[in-house]
Amino acid sequence: MSATEHPTNTPDTANGATDARPRAALLARLLDPEQVIMFDGAMGTMLYARGVFINQCYDELVLRSPDLVREIHAAYVKAGAEVLETNTFGANRAKLTQYGLEGQVTAINTKAAQLAREAAGDHRLVSGAVGPLGVRLEPYGPTSKDEARGLFREQMLALKAGGADCFLLETFTDLEELEQAILAAREVDAGMPVIAQATVGPDLRTSFGASPEDIARVLDRWGVDVIGLNCSVGPQTILEAIERMAAVTTRKLSAQPNAGMPRDVGGRSMYMASPEYMATYARHLIQAGAKIVGGCCGTTPDHIKAMVEGVRPLAPRTRVIVAHDGTGAVRDEPVGRAQVPLDQRSRFGAKIANGQFVTSVEIVPPRGVDTVKLELDAAALHKAGVDAINVPDGPRAQSRMGAIATSLIIERHGIEAVTHYCCRDRNLLGMLSDLLGASALGLRNMLLITGDPPKMGPYPDATAVFDIDAIGLTNLVSKLNRGLDPGNNPIGEPTRFVVGVGVNPAAIDPAHELKRFHWKVEAGAEYAITQPVFDPAQLEYFLTSIDDVRIPIVAGIWPLVSARNAEFLANEVPGVTVPKEVLDRMRKANDKSKEHALAEGIAIARESLERVRGSVQGVQVSAPFGRIELALEVFG
Repeated sequence: MSATEHPTNTPDTANGATDARPRAALLARLLDPEQVIMFDGAMGTMLYARGVFINQCYDELVLRSPDLVREIHAAYVKAGAEVLETNTFGANRAKLTQYGLEGQVTAINTKAAQLAREAAGDHRLVSGAVGPLGVRLEPYGPTSKDEARGLFREQMLALKAGGADCFLLETFTDLEELEQAILAAREVDAGMPVIAQATVGPDLRTSFGASPEDIARVLDRWGVDVIGLNCSVGPQTILEAIERMAAVTTRKLSAQPNAGMPRDVGGRSMYMASPEYMATYARHLIQAGAKIVGGCCGTTPDHIKAMVEGVRPLAPRTRVIVAHDGTGAVRDEPVGRAQVPLDQRSRFGAKIANGQFVTSVEIVPPRGVDTVKLELDAAALHKAGVDAINVPDGPRAQSRMGAIATSLIIERHGIEAVTHYCCRDRNLLGMLSDLLGASALGLRNMLLITGDPPKMGPYPDATAVFDIDAIGLTNLVSKLNRGLDPGNNPIGEPTRFVVGVGVNPAAIDPAHELKRFHWKVEAGAEYAITQPVFDPAQLEYFLTSIDDVRIPIVAGIWPLVSARNAEFLANEVPGVTVPKEVLDRMRKANDKSKEHALAEGIAIARESLERVRGSVQGVQVSAPFGRIELALEVFG
């Protein structure tokens, strides 16, 4: 997501014609259910701040003071907004009649769209903003549904003529009125995207009593492209409502909260939520399922800029466009330095780059400060010829020695570490500091993961950060490998990380897991390690599904030690699937003796290893309960 300014109204082609291709690409992102898009903030708040009294018709300012409106649009462009809303929230015939402007519906809406289009250029979208009519519809008022639809259609025809790319129906409380606006939009242009946003109060209901679930289900049934909420309340309430909506619809969600609830300050209504506060909630909204975010009443370009910066790590797949350099040209984001070739970063990376089979053993860091066993195990694994030791980072949200410190201790003994690094415990700045320090200390092999939530562990009251997820973290490390920080600022010598990610061939939602894997590869992943594989057929099927984005895959293997161990993994460890056949084998062996169960577990692990050896580029064998001798038995 871009947080930088585009040239406004600058033609990209030699003859001065606009280039529709960037807009088409952005429209595709707008409709993609997983792509994050940033809208602008309040127009009325900005006009009021510039001395326009509230007793005036703000919509008419596009005709009376076009430069003022254009300047506000430009400020949101500079802040990083990707979609600009037209200044037409109340520009329907019913509301304009109150000002004696009913004859200027077409002129106002057309001009408003043109002004936004000028500011947006070819690299931003314009959404035609359409608000409620301000009248009651039948049976509670004198306006028929057909009349309402006609009033909406009149406004939307003018918005489309002026250059709007989509329709934004916002701040509706009456879903029946919203339905007429949706029908009008489809009559004007059945192909134009429609974003339909209702508004709720502190009780999470519209003034007509509709709940977030009601809103989502109805709008889903009516077939709008994006379902959302805006205005009325601050981000905390909107977040709760979005969480409830995400549970009942698969359509893309949008959220444009106010900058908190208005407070009376010296006789004026003020919105007190800071840009930093709005940025925090923008991240929360995206993580809750809203992929379109922006601001409503009280938000300013400063709020939008902070929100753009805050959510950028959550949108690693988007192309960044930066400001023109004075020549009118548009440049791509800085490319930084060339990455150090994979085979020159580490021994582990060299084997992966050369197509050789890699072996590793996973050892959980110690609970305390005693590292004697860790160091003895590291020396033994090095002597056994294992390529690397995998070091989990707070697995199952338990408190253990940090993965970076553990990895440094391991590498004293001649064997390389593969350092797991998770997003749970650190904000973006903390991650950046850790990674730069790890690189300076010589760590090279990374496995980037989102991390288990704290409620899984023995400290359920501990908080999680999750500024970014594994996809964003992969993007961050890939930038560091090109000598750039998250803001595309040069850091000098690039890092030399071998970038690995996790993948689960047995995920409960295979389509979602596959989609995330694609994004990780696109973000820069160079190899992947799977969750423990107990069903080789499942892994083989997964491998066929990633032929289009194949990177080296290292299979996770876990030697079971007992039936109880197998049942624990099957039922209490997220992301691990143990087939019934394996559980049955372990139970039968366990009935004979503990020794039989242990032998059976080793046998199952060996069988899995032999079956997948030809399909993957390596294995990671876990050392159950820290017993590395069991892991070495799997290698044979």
